[in-house]
Amino acid sequence: MAVMSMKWYRILGTLSLLWLSGCAINPPADTQDYSPTMPPAPLPAEQLNGSLYYERNSLVLFEDARARRIGDILSIVLVEQTSAKKQASTNTSKDTSVDLGNPTILGNPVTFSPVGRPGFDMSLANQYDSLQEFEGEGDSSLSNALDGNITVTVADVLPNGYLIVRGEKRLTINQGNEYIKISGIVRPNDVRPDNTVLSTLVADARITYTGDGDVAESTRMGAVSRFFNKWWPF
Repeated sequence: MAVMSMKWYRILGTLSLLWLSGCAINPPADTQDYSPTMPPAPLPAEQLNGSLYYERNSLVLFEDARARRIGDILSIVLVEQTSAKKQASTNTSKDTSVDLGNPTILGNPVTFSPVGRPGFDMSLANQYDSLQEFEGEGDSSLSNALDGNITVTVADVLPNGYLIVRGEKRLTINQGNEYIKISGIVRPNDVRPDNTVLSTLVADARITYTGDGDVAESTRMGAVSRFFNKWWPF
């Protein structure tokens, strides 16, 4: 019974380590709310009896169609493209030479004879040479690209008139979902006449492209592989 108990303790301990390692490796979940922001309910217009003009029935012919109020819709054109490359090379060399002459005492060189070999004089002169060389080289590159469009809503308007926008798009394809999420700050002057803005002009932009389902799960590393990839020392 004691042997069986120790076996179960070992199994539970191994499973606990695997679970903890998986939690430590997985990135934190995005807790930001990307749900659309609805415009505030308008106040009821004051009724003016006897007037020839009724505000409720007015028609604005020259109003700017670009987003500027809470709840307005704005389209963001994704034109993200980044490329980075880094190279490093190191070469070092050190050459050392030491020549120690035979010491003398009262003008006579110091010599000695090995045991068992009388008449064979040896001196204390010595020479030491050392050569150390190191050569290292590293190369790293990174490239990303994201194209497309996503329509978001204005979540808030800052005191300076800048627009806080956020939104998401979910595509369900066969056995999984694809999510595109974006949030950031847009300057009204950067909004083009067709009510679109380039993603490169969105300040504090947070763009997320993720997926779930069978296809996405097949590209993720398993719990055991993540454990050994993080903790295996060799």
